[in-house]
Amino acid sequence: MSAEPLEIHIIADSTGETAARIARAAITQFPSREFSLVRHRKISTTAGLLKALESIKERAEQGPIAVFFTLVREESAEMVTAFCKDIEVPHADLMTRAVNALEELTGIESEEVPMRPLGVEAEYFVRMAAIDFAVRNDDGSLPEMLRECDICLVGPSRSGKTPLSIYLGYLGYKAVNVPLVPGIAPPKELWELDKWRIVGLTMDAERLLKIRGERVRGMGGFGTKDGYADLVKIYDELDEISAVQRKLGCPVIDTTGVAIEEAASRIVDYVDDRARKHGQRLRKPPGVVRSSGDAWTPLGR
Repeated sequence: MSAEPLEIHIIADSTGETAARIARAAITQFPSREFSLVRHRKISTTAGLLKALESIKERAEQGPIAVFFTLVREESAEMVTAFCKDIEVPHADLMTRAVNALEELTGIESEEVPMRPLGVEAEYFVRMAAIDFAVRNDDGSLPEMLRECDICLVGPSRSGKTPLSIYLGYLGYKAVNVPLVPGIAPPKELWELDKWRIVGLTMDAERLLKIRGERVRGMGGFGTKDGYADLVKIYDELDEISAVQRKLGCPVIDTTGVAIEEAASRIVDYVDDRARKHGQRLRKPPGVVRSSGDAWTPLGR
């Protein structure tokens, strides 16, 4: 196995972020190899495209590479395709087939305008408001706001509550998180909240110890005396928190080794399912549609 990362060259008439996201998703399917992304951005002229292709040819002569491209002008896309075939470089046109499919669907020819902005729609503002809501309500800082949430996460410190709340905000859901701390009663507003909105988080004690240990070192040793980063006390803490979660009647997700996207998907599934069982409904953010199952799936993902 080569120690050198394999290069994926991205040619785009805008920032190249769309192709980069697809490339990153594809890369995860090859965990044994290392890759690097090389972007050729804002290619809007033939001269600029030829310059990018010359650079790519030089790299291809030095070792194996692949080319991903998102070019709305079909002529430019055809030029890159012919070039890659000529020098025998693996390539993927990530735009042309999508545009062609929409042309067939609508019966209208695309305008092929490079760098056209995606636009600011209702979905954008809903997501920004939801992210702001998550930030303002981090760590249960505003208990009186709990009643306005779509989803409430409860669990021990460092179990992933904050990043999950913000990611759920990115999906358009107003999420809050409330830390459960041994010896400190949860806010009364938590007990007044619809039970179906609440999801508990937990984590393997040893993994939690490692995460907290890193935080303690970063804080100059603060937290070593109160058991925050002591394994035995963490086990006791998790037992106490589990008892509170049982009283709340909430499902509990173990976030140990689980990607944030996967954990968020499970949370939405749980809340949506429990809401329906209570004759209610989890709010559907703009830009979200039903998938083949029951979970909400954000458009564009």
